Amino acid sequence: MNVVLFGPPGAGKGTQAKELAKHYQIPHISTGDILRANVRDGTELGKEAKGYMDKGELVPDEVLIGIIKNRLAESDCKPGYLLDGYPRTTPQADALSAILEEIGMPLEVVLNIDVADEELVTRLCGRYVCTCGESYHMKFNPPEKENVCDACGAELYQRDDDKEDVIRQRLDSYKEKTQPLINYYKEKGLLVDINGTGAIDRVFSDISNTLDQYK
Repeated sequence: MNVVLFGPPGAGKGTQAKELAKHYQIPHISTGDILRANVRDGTELGKEAKGYMDKGELVPDEVLIGIIKNRLAESDCKPGYLLDGYPRTTPQADALSAILEEIGMPLEVVLNIDVADEELVTRLCGRYVCTCGESYHMKFNPPEKENVCDACGAELYQRDDDKEDVIRQRLDSYKEKTQPLINYYKEKGLLVDINGTGAIDRVFSDISNTLDQYK
């Protein structure tokens, strides 16, 4: 099965992608991960991408799609793939569609994990971390002692990108960039909305019930 996964910050997309890849034995392809791997391995496309990244510029679509095309050509993608983080714009979606048709691996379904903004804010705002690497959630996974790490006893802190005003900006930006893509795939009959509110295993069950139709 050939899948693209969408979801706003805090929707649990990363968690679900990891479990889906394991369950269906298909690779979870994160564009950020494969971009870094190409740079690390010194591939021709990786060297080209690094030139832009070193200057603080966005990697052009033609370079990124070339890296994705190469990744999809690897043997582990024969049973299918789960694309995460791409496409981000309509031109990227057009380029991806052309590449997938060329290599005979057309997209079958686009999953959109949908969660209300207020739920996302609650999830993300409650996260606190420790310098030792431990992570807590004040509602779902609180420390035994308020604002103190269970593991090392240090004071917990909230990252700047987990503060409410920043989170709402991130959500607004996501919707602005992603809504055209949601409409794009809906018009193609590929989009399936998944209710991302509730327990992780319940959301996974809903997604897997959908994907089982494409096995």
